[in-house]
Amino acid sequence: MKIAMGNDHAGLAMKLEIKEYLESQGHEVLDFGTHTTDAADLADYILPASLAVASGEADRGIFVDGVGFGSAMIANKLPGVYAAICQDPYCAKLSRWHCDCNVLCLGGKIIGSVIAMEIVKDWMAEPYWGEQEKYARRVGKVTAIDEKYIRRLNEVK
Repeated sequence: MKIAMGNDHAGLAMKLEIKEYLESQGHEVLDFGTHTTDAADLADYILPASLAVASGEADRGIFVDGVGFGSAMIANKLPGVYAAICQDPYCAKLSRWHCDCNVLCLGGKIIGSVIAMEIVKDWMAEPYWGEQEKYARRVGKVTAIDEKYIRRLNEVK
């Protein structure tokens, strides 16, 4: 699987640890940076990583910033990107089971690396429960919002 990764300075150490793990599991990582701990503007790195997911260049994305909120706000502006902020493994599982989220956002200042790695492992391993009608219906409604508003607005511009 191809995984787009992006981060700001606050998420660099955690991103590097996650990247090493993903590559050890045979995944291809597209690393959009940043690659230093110098102060960085999150959008400069999360937007290109999100575009990779939106375009299909990457299957999923994992983004790390200080809290996770900034990455999710940027990622969720793009059509076809469904980002969840997860601070524990159970939320990561739910984001896959119920919502089919394709982007995971983590807070490098909020959670430690042990929890982060458990979140990533669970999020990568869990399937979407789309065979259950209620989840397929709910995700379908979110996709319809994406189609009706986000994609239409982009066509108008």
